[in-house]
Amino acid sequence: MKFVDEAFIRVEAGDGGSGCVSFRREKYIPKGGPNGGDGGNGGSVYLVADSNLNTLVDLRYQRVHRAERGQNGMGRDMTGRAGADLIIRVPVGTRVFERETEESIGELLESGQRLLVAQGGFHGIGNARFKSSTNRSPRQFTPGTPGERRDLQLELILLADVGLLGFPNAGKSSLIRQVSSARPKVADYPFTTLYPNLGVVRLGRDRSFVIADIPGLIEGAADGAGLGSQFLKHLSRTRFLLHVVDMAPLDEDQDPVEQVRKIETELEAFGEGLALKERWLVLNKIDCVLPEEYEERRDEIVARLEWTSPVYGISAMTGEGTATLMRDLMGRLEALAADRAAAEQQAAGGDAGADGDSVDTEADWHPLD
Repeated sequence: MKFVDEAFIRVEAGDGGSGCVSFRREKYIPKGGPNGGDGGNGGSVYLVADSNLNTLVDLRYQRVHRAERGQNGMGRDMTGRAGADLIIRVPVGTRVFERETEESIGELLESGQRLLVAQGGFHGIGNARFKSSTNRSPRQFTPGTPGERRDLQLELILLADVGLLGFPNAGKSSLIRQVSSARPKVADYPFTTLYPNLGVVRLGRDRSFVIADIPGLIEGAADGAGLGSQFLKHLSRTRFLLHVVDMAPLDEDQDPVEQVRKIETELEAFGEGLALKERWLVLNKIDCVLPEEYEERRDEIVARLEWTSPVYGISAMTGEGTATLMRDLMGRLEALAADRAAAEQQAAGGDAGADGDSVDTEADWHPLD
């Protein structure tokens, strides 16, 4: 199935049913009085997050979605039936915008979560509701109000804990294949990855995290160059990033330091807080260089970049160093989760530090020598 992470649709809620003008007409009962019933409410349109979906491709083929109209009121004080609500199922991680104003309507982050995107029309009132001591035969009624109509833009943001970024052929897809059951395409030419891939890294029965791989970035990606610009938004919800760098590029003129700086520039240009996320440096393809040469290159890269975050050397092809990297990633994620839980407890008025214990927020990391 083709991966689609953006769709434009039109939603139309149902109109409310009109009220009825009717009078009771029975034998031997003259002037029976008004008995026109109210109309029914129009159906609303809801988006519902479904964990079984992973793409918006279905919405590319059906652009207009209409809820049912409310039934008109009837005689004998019978109220019209309300229109059925329309449910549109979307993947978890979908966020919704008004297309014309670009105003955010909401986002769906949990399976089963519902979001109202178009309110159904209110029912009309029948003439029975207008009767009074001075108005014995009312002929007034109100029509139902029209339902909301909106043009929406849907964006799917993949929910992952860790995001991979780097230049094409840096080895991101090879890494995700090595550490998870995901099987993205791997080949010896640029832009092998054409759409994001998710992999689940498991370090035990109850210890796992999700890692996301997006197409390689190039200079000018934030302005639309290459493929990565289409998918940078998928990194916006990750907790932190792994910056994968090719230690043995085919073109000797390619400088890993310059590649890192170019991608940093693209992250700043793209916005959405990507440049502020915690980022670890992963030096890939260490199996293609001699150990002493790797140490010299690593120290040079770290010095030129003035890098202060963790640095790891791995081989995504052979698996060397990946176990240590994944173990430290898991530790860092658990520390961040503990920090978040403590902050929420403190915000709720709980005494997080009553027992005098503190939470270690720094995960141990070990650059490979």
